[in-house]
Amino acid sequence: MRTLVERQIRKAIAEGQFIGLKGEGKPLPDHSGEAFTDMATQVAVRIMAEAGALPEEFKIKKLLEPAREAFRDAKSEEDRRLAMALIADLEQRYNTAVEARRKFMGR
Repeated sequence: MRTLVERQIRKAIAEGQFIGLKGEGKPLPDHSGEAFTDMATQVAVRIMAEAGALPEEFKIKKLLEPAREAFRDAKSEEDRRLAMALIADLEQRYNTAVEARRKFMGR
C-alpha cells in the first residue's frame, strides 16, 4: 500500500498537479494542538476556520503567544507583572471557552 501511495505522489509531482495549490511554498500549519481532540471536532473546527468563523477559544489561543513573548521581552518588573496578568486573563478565558464548547458538544 505504501509503495502504491508513493508512486501516485511521484506521478502527480511529475504531472505538475501540486503546482499552484493553496499554501504552496509555505510551511504546513501547526495542528499539534489537535492531538488531544477527537476527529469530529477537528473537522468541524477546520471547516469553521476555512469559513472565517473560528471559535472563541482559538481566537484567544492566538493571543497567548504574543502575550508570552511580551513577558519574555519585558525589561522592567512592572512590564513583567502586566504581561503575566494578561497571560493569566487569557488563559482563564481560554479554559472557560474550552469548557463551554465541551459542555455544548456533550462531552
